[in-house]
Amino acid sequence: MTPCRSRKCPRWPKNASGPDSRGEPVRHVIPAPIPTDDEHRLQALRQMLILDTPPEERFDRVVRFAAEEFEMPIVLVSLVDEKRQWFKARVGIDACQTDRESSFCGHAITQPQIMVVPDAHQDERFHDNPLVVGPPHVRFYAGATLQLPGGQIVGTLCLIDQKPRTLDEFDLAILGSLRELVVSELIEQSPHDAAEVNA
Repeated sequence: MTPCRSRKCPRWPKNASGPDSRGEPVRHVIPAPIPTDDEHRLQALRQMLILDTPPEERFDRVVRFAAEEFEMPIVLVSLVDEKRQWFKARVGIDACQTDRESSFCGHAITQPQIMVVPDAHQDERFHDNPLVVGPPHVRFYAGATLQLPGGQIVGTLCLIDQKPRTLDEFDLAILGSLRELVVSELIEQSPHDAAEVNA
């Protein structure tokens, strides 16, 4: 993969009111809610100095393993910034960011447990979402939150499929373990940076 820069990389489309790929009107998306601690969360995310950095094997290997283990076409390490979600690692897509308000991960970071959407077409939060009615045509989503030692949730390790699916308890345990690997890599900073993130 090539380095991803926010002004140059492809991105999924923003919410729109025009017709989708099926010729049907796209109704207004329910925007991702904003956590009450969002300012503190964003400060912790930016202090890691990881946004818009090139791909790294330590994250890429996790998404590759997850894609094989769960037979998922799309796996992402998604970091939720103020107006966008940016993908530190990705399998199955070319885009490296999308709008925060239309993101599934924007919803997922508001809860500590893994958020599972078995079929987005049947979920009132997402059935009109531009990422569902248009590319990449999300049907299934599972997002495990990336929570720093200080409690800030900065993003997710997420699984995406274009067909409805479920995860059993064993699957959820594996996803949770992979999430912990990503978190351990995120907090592997220099002593100065780590102290700032965990303050």
